[in-house]
Amino acid sequence: MPGLEIEINPVTFVTIGTIGPKGKRQFFLQAGDERQTVSLLIEKEQARRLGEAIVEMLDELSKRTENPLPSDMPDMSRHNMELRDPVESSFRVAQMGLGYDEDQDLIVLVAQELVLTEDPDTPVLSQPSVARFWGARQIFRALALYAQDVVKQGRADPAHNGRVIYYWT
Repeated sequence: MPGLEIEINPVTFVTIGTIGPKGKRQFFLQAGDERQTVSLLIEKEQARRLGEAIVEMLDELSKRTENPLPSDMPDMSRHNMELRDPVESSFRVAQMGLGYDEDQDLIVLVAQELVLTEDPDTPVLSQPSVARFWGARQIFRALALYAQDVVKQGRADPAHNGRVIYYWT
């Protein structure tokens, strides 16, 4: 559904979760408020990198802001980080970005749809869908911590992701 614009400001939750067995898991970024829940299909590496980028951004914000929170470390027992049903992807994410609105003291996560054409030489003429999720620092810190845990729950050695390994003696 190219050209879709989704904006939730503010989110009451944002999480990353998986569906499927190890080695075949699908990763989802999900956010919502009391009216709607939006699920986006992402890659494992995107989940890992998003968690790292959020930590970097929040650490930098804590250093820069005049009124830093005493601690933006969330009490994870207060956050329901499970995916909410139904998990139906609005689109597959190509790229994500983070921003900060100082006036509102809110983080924004922007996700843009991956738009593919059958012929790689053909330019993409449609507008990609975009989702913007706005939320408090503690909500995004919880997302970063949880994303790290979700990524680690995979196979012991993710380098073997379905590849045939040859051993020579």
